[in-house]
Parts: sequence; structure tokens; C-alpha cells
Amino acid sequence: MKTLYKIKRAVGRYALLGVLGATVTACFEEPNYSNVPQIEFKGLSKYTLEAGTGVGQQRRDSLVITIGFKDGDGDLGNNVPPSGADSLRYAQAGNWGNYRIQTFRLVNNQYIEVPSVETNSLWFPRLTREGQSGAIEGNLDLRQIYPYGTRFTNYPFKFRIQIRDRALNVSNEIETDTITVPYSF
Repeated sequence: MKTLYKIKRAVGRYALLGVLGATVTACFEEPNYSNVPQIEFKGLSKYTLEAGTGVGQQRRDSLVITIGFKDGDGDLGNNVPPSGADSLRYAQAGNWGNYRIQTFRLVNNQYIEVPSVETNSLWFPRLTREGQSGAIEGNLDLRQIYPYGTRFTNYPFKFRIQIRDRALNVSNEIETDTITVPYSF
């Protein structure tokens, strides 16, 4: 008799867990985002890294730019480093990777773009597994280093950022807050 009671009790518990599990998963609805990526500015963080020993180890500021993203089909990111065919495809579509950042320095109360060859080939890795698709959202952190050279001045900077997916859909453009970092000349 006690054994039958224990079995009924165990079955009741598992049935309750099954009903709760089905209820929770039935409530989840995949977000309906556009297949064109959407981004938003989340924040800037600056860390001063003290000088080390050796070449390239001078004192420097590390700047982390955080953006939020949403994408309907999840085709953000690329194999890093990208294949030759991927690099060529991106180059033919505007000559930038999947992350575009334009840097602006404040001079005489005007923001002037600071051209940089390095920002033409910025990449972030795939954010989904090969063959997987579906809506995704999250944050991307881009780190940039600003060394204190022998001749430098601290300048206010701001950045304009866009990303694009593997189908070459370009996101909206965002602009960061202004932050002061060293600029060597």
C-alpha cells in the first residue's frame, strides 16, 4: 500500500513539473527583429594601463566601447580572420569589415575625423554557430588602445559606429559620448 502511495506521489510531482515546463516554454515567443541589424550606444569605459618593459609597453589608455545589438536572422560576425573571399566581398561593399568606427577629435570647437587604416578591417567573431539562424540580441565590446607617446596631448574624442551582417546589411549609425584620451603626434 505504501509503495502504491509513493508511486502516485512521484507521478504527481513529475506531472506537475511537466505541466509547468510546458507552460513556461509555451509562453516564450521568439522576438520579431528586422534582418537588418539595429544597434544602440551602451557606454564607454576607460582604463589607464601603466608602462611595462619592452617595445610597445609605454603607458596607454584602453578604451572599451559597448554597443547593444538586435538582429532578426542571427547572421552577425564572421570567421576571424576572414577568408580571402569574405575579405574581398566586404572590400567591394565599401572597404570595411563587419565593424565600422569613425573617430572624431575635437579641435577648435569642431569635431574633425581622424582617418585610420586600422579601422577599415575591424572584425568580430560569429555570434551564432554555423547553420544556426534566428533572432539574437546582446552587447559587443570594442577595445581601442591610445598610447601616451613622447609627444602627446589629451583631446576629447567621440566615435560613430555601424556594424553589418554576413548578408552585408548595414545597421543604423550611432554616436558615442565624448571622452578624453591621449593623442600622439
